[in-house]
Amino acid sequence: MKARVILKGLALMLSLALLGYLFKTSDLGSSVNEAWIDARVRGHGVNGALLFLLMGALFTAIGLPRQIIAFLGGYAFSVGLGTLLGTLAALLGCILSFAYARFFGKGLLRARLGERAGRFDRFVRDHPFSMTMLIRLLPVGSNLLTNLAAGISSIRPVHFFAGSFLGYLPQTLVFALVGSGVHIAPMLKLTLAIALFLASMALGVYLYRRRRGGEALDESLE
Repeated sequence: MKARVILKGLALMLSLALLGYLFKTSDLGSSVNEAWIDARVRGHGVNGALLFLLMGALFTAIGLPRQIIAFLGGYAFSVGLGTLLGTLAALLGCILSFAYARFFGKGLLRARLGERAGRFDRFVRDHPFSMTMLIRLLPVGSNLLTNLAAGISSIRPVHFFAGSFLGYLPQTLVFALVGSGVHIAPMLKLTLAIALFLASMALGVYLYRRRRGGEALDESLE
């Protein structure tokens, strides 16, 4: 085993241990809730928005569901701004975990995720942008594992990030609407959110039928 591979593996384990320590010794681990948003983000202007982006990026990068960040974006801001910031936070988290996998992948992650990365490669090979967008539109697989698998695959970052950003938008809008304080009757708000969610699903199914490859989507991501 090459010394560089060993060093990368050690760096990976140490960085994860440090991240866990920081979560336990700070209030970051308990920050994903409305109370923290009220205290640190809501009404704090640009600083609050930047803090939300940082928090959202960190949490989605380590596997927190991006839908929670979208909900909190809607709670902290307007539906429109919450959707934009929630999507950007998810994208930043995607970039972080993708870059992390690409840096460490050949030395460590490929042994565990190599088969998944191969399936991902075959699924997105002909249409990397649109198939990445499809993966984000449909609620299948794991956001974090998809990022890691993409990081050790051959996909170009620009295709993966652009497809992820556009694919994130519909569900982010749905959960930002649910989390927002807009003056809509609760049942109407829920009905609208469900309708938007189903519309994004229908778009994903349409794209899949047009561009599907030789493998099933769930087999490529699970």
